[in-house]
Amino acid sequence: MGCASSNKARVKAGPSANLELNPAILACKTPFSVSEVESLYELYKKISSSVVQDGLIHKKELQLALFQNSSKQNLFFDRIFDLFNVNNNGRIEFEEFVHTLSVFHPRTPDEVKITYAFKLYDLRHTGYIEREELKEMVVALLNESDLILADDIVEMIVNKTFMEADGKADGRIDEEEWKEYVAKNPSLLKNMTLPYLMDISLAFPSFVLNTQAEESQL
Repeated sequence: MGCASSNKARVKAGPSANLELNPAILACKTPFSVSEVESLYELYKKISSSVVQDGLIHKKELQLALFQNSSKQNLFFDRIFDLFNVNNNGRIEFEEFVHTLSVFHPRTPDEVKITYAFKLYDLRHTGYIEREELKEMVVALLNESDLILADDIVEMIVNKTFMEADGKADGRIDEEEWKEYVAKNPSLLKNMTLPYLMDISLAFPSFVLNTQAEESQL
């Protein structure tokens, strides 16, 4: 974890949250260092003020940041937003932002990524991945990659997945079956890792420079 001391004692999580968070605590709970948590806060502030000025990230703000478009319909994005929005209140607080990004960190164990990937596919929150849910996600991921496949090809992909993953042959994939299947097909975790999170300072240099400039003026 990224435990270390920090010159900045705290960062505010947003005026509506009425909460202050110590970046050192977040660093201890995630792969990020204290300085990276502070850089993420600069990113968080920019995203959270892009549409609604309340210090929290709304769905259209995250969508605008990711796709440069706040109206694009995307099932994969909807599921990602649900992962961020742990409190289910339609807004992302800073702590939620950091913890969810940490899931996609290259140093996060595969076991964690597998669990969160299962949540992505479990569209209806039943604790199982059902055939129609898998098909919807396959289509969404293909669309995200600008790939359009014929429906019979998609059905072949879904059928093959269920043949290999549905060990109980009950027409649904539970979390244990999912873990076994992903262990044999690690490429399924490709979308669960963002390489640039290894070095936030290089990934978001403008935010770091802004932070350093502000500190030099104090």
